[in-house]
Amino acid sequence: MAGDAVLLAVVSVLSACQQGYFAWQVGRARLKCKVMPPAVTGSLDFERVFRAQQNCVEFYPIFLITLWMAGLYFNEVLATCLGLVYLYSRQKYFSGYSQAAEKRLGGFQLSLCTLALLTGLSALGIANSFLSEYLGLHVAKRLKRYF
Repeated sequence: MAGDAVLLAVVSVLSACQQGYFAWQVGRARLKCKVMPPAVTGSLDFERVFRAQQNCVEFYPIFLITLWMAGLYFNEVLATCLGLVYLYSRQKYFSGYSQAAEKRLGGFQLSLCTLALLTGLSALGIANSFLSEYLGLHVAKRLKRYF
């Protein structure tokens, strides 16, 4: 059973490492800018790093849920590829925001598009499973005949 979703598990562990890296960067910024916990305000350099990390944390549950639902109910390989794009976009967002607030937009927009795709694939996959399991409608099988 565990081997059935190994690609999703790999992306999940990579994403956890990325979150750890972002948190570590906040710690480094605290030391550099002399902002002692529990304070979350200080120099603009610290606040940009802190806000970038917080935004990544805020979106993390959405990412994990849609990654796994798209992978389990739609297609694991496609969900994995989108998960890697999401990790790239979050890295781009974090790096950009850490430098200047205006540099965050490209990564942010790419991450939102990726989440929208994962959400759509999740909904399609879950709807197909529901229709098949509970109503006996095999939509995916019928569509495969045409493609």
